This record gives sequence, structure tokens and C-alpha cells, in this order.
Amino acid sequence: MTAVLPPSPLYIMGANILLFVTLCVLSWIDLKTFRLPDVLTLPLTGLGILVNGLLWGHWLPAVIGALAGYIFFLAIELSFKKIRGQDGLGRGDAKLLAAGGAWCTWSALPYIILMASVLGIIAAIFSGKMKTPTMSHIAFGPYLAIGIFTVWVAIRAGYIIPL
Repeated sequence: MTAVLPPSPLYIMGANILLFVTLCVLSWIDLKTFRLPDVLTLPLTGLGILVNGLLWGHWLPAVIGALAGYIFFLAIELSFKKIRGQDGLGRGDAKLLAAGGAWCTWSALPYIILMASVLGIIAAIFSGKMKTPTMSHIAFGPYLAIGIFTVWVAIRAGYIIPL
């Protein structure tokens, strides 16, 4: 598919700012409340699909990315709850990964998940939360946000080539 708008630097900068600010707000909210509100995650997903579709014609990879990101984390959430009897990931994390899949497309999901997971583990180790037998909650949204934005920038810079 062809792009509807030319991917001019102005449009790309606007998308960068929109994504960055929204991810910062979501991170702050998650750190304070352990929640990622739908009022921000769902529009962010839609905007990711629009940006990819309008600027690069990547409608289908963005939609697949959103669906794959959500379904993957939902499956982990439900499996963990069934095995351990408690929540492991929140549904907001699944919705935020859906937004990451929409913005970066499905082929970038492994990069986002790897970066977020490594950062989350490092943070848990240094905060001492892994020393207790029953780990306390960790806000995973900020690490997902860092992964999403870093991968988005890497794609735009040509370091990662989305399929």
C-alpha cells in the first residue's frame, strides 16, 4: 500500500513528540498507581496505526502489530494467573504493547519486549524487590515505554528495518 501523506520531517517530528509525551505520561501514571488507563493506551494504539498507514502505507503491519502485542501479553497474563493464582501482568501492559506494535509494527515486538524485560529485571534487582520470597508489584509500563520509544527511534534512524 502507498502512503497517503509524504513522510516529511515535520510529520515525523510531530509523531515523535506525540508518542514521547504520551509514553512519559503513561509511565508516570503507572509508577504512581500501577495502572495504564485506557483513555491513553487505546488512542495511542489508533494513532500508531494512523501514523504508520498515512506516512508509510504500513496499515496491515501496524494492525497485526497491535493485535499480536495485545494477544501475546494477554496470553502471558492469563497463563501466569492460571499457574500461580495471581496477576503477573496487568491488562494495561497488554494494551501498551498493542500500542507499541501499532507504532513499530509486528516485526519490532521482540525488540520492544526484550528491552522492556531486561530493563525491568535490572530495575527489580537494584530496587531489592527480587530479594523477597513474594515479590511486590513492579510497574512494567515505564520499561515498555522506554522499549517502544527506543525501537521507534531505531526504526526511523534505519537501525531496525520493519517488515
